[in-house]
Amino acid sequence: MTKITTSFALLFICLPFAVRAKAQTPATDAARQPVVVELFTSEGCSTCPPADTLLQQFEQQQPVAGAEIIALEEHVDYWNQQGWTDPFSSSEWTARQQDYAALFKKDVYTPEFVVNGHQFVGDSRKAALEIAKAAQEVKTEVAITSGSPQGKGAQHFTVSVGKLAQNTPGDVAEVWLAVTEDGLHSSVNLGENAGHVLHHVATLRSLQKIGVANANGASASFSGDPVVKFKSHWDPANLHVVVFVQGKKSKEILGAASTKIKG
Repeated sequence: MTKITTSFALLFICLPFAVRAKAQTPATDAARQPVVVELFTSEGCSTCPPADTLLQQFEQQQPVAGAEIIALEEHVDYWNQQGWTDPFSSSEWTARQQDYAALFKKDVYTPEFVVNGHQFVGDSRKAALEIAKAAQEVKTEVAITSGSPQGKGAQHFTVSVGKLAQNTPGDVAEVWLAVTEDGLHSSVNLGENAGHVLHHVATLRSLQKIGVANANGASASFSGDPVVKFKSHWDPANLHVVVFVQGKKSKEILGAASTKIKG
């Protein structure tokens, strides 16, 4: 497996670009367009912590003008053979990365950023430019609202997806629901990051397909009322529920929305 590209050595050299962009647009700018930024990472990878920090800054500072960055930090499991078992890793996230790798015709590696279903190789300046570019594209309207609790550890949500924008002919627009958790951390005592405390943001906890959007829908292509289950060790105060529409073949993310869980 490929572990890293050399470009990530420049992450913090170019980081001021992203910080400067924050001053150009107020955080309350209603015109911000949702952009899903996925990071495939691992606690067993020595080159991943800088990328984890960059994702954290993207989510917390929202530094790219015109973009509402929705972060998904996905911990792969293939590093678990190197001495440290990442407690947040999953074979599901590895399989998701492998699907991207098949599309991009590249090997899997960490850290890897994917913006709205498009892989890029570059430093933080490149990341900010890719996010800004994605924010300017036509987006499918997605809405998610929380409803009443459905017993202990479960909550009802209402999801709606507007008319599909930029859907590839012959493709299927799948509707996905993710749960992420902020504030997770580990004291690593084995492997490449031994002796370090690693902090995470938007760690992917669960991901499920809740339906398929109708490409022929005149005004609404999907509506649903999923019940989302939360495990007891997840902190409700740090949870987000994210809904995004993604082409099954193209992997392009057509639209997204996020809501915070009220603990």
